[in-house]
Amino acid sequence: MKDNKNTMKTTNTEKLEGENIKEDLGLVKGNTVRAKNAGRDLTQSIRNFFGGELKSYSDLMTDAREQALDRMEEEAESKGADAVVNVRFVTSQVTRGASEILAYGTAVKTE
Repeated sequence: MKDNKNTMKTTNTEKLEGENIKEDLGLVKGNTVRAKNAGRDLTQSIRNFFGGELKSYSDLMTDAREQALDRMEEEAESKGADAVVNVRFVTSQVTRGASEILAYGTAVKTE
């Protein structure tokens, strides 16, 4: 479970440990589309040839997941939620060199 700066609780489980869910506020989601850049492609293709983590791409995807999660939490807050359960991530290629990260879950109110 994650607690962010706004005290929005998020979890990938159906329940929050020690909390009772009193109201289901529905699906909430947040997404972002990120593209690679030419400079990063050059350095990462060299690393890909020799093996090892593509750190620059890992960082790009980590930032994208955080932004998608933040946007999902903002939507949950706008519905009056204080938590999001069943949080999931989906990644898809939008176009060559660009991917979407989608975070979604169920916004809830707890007692």
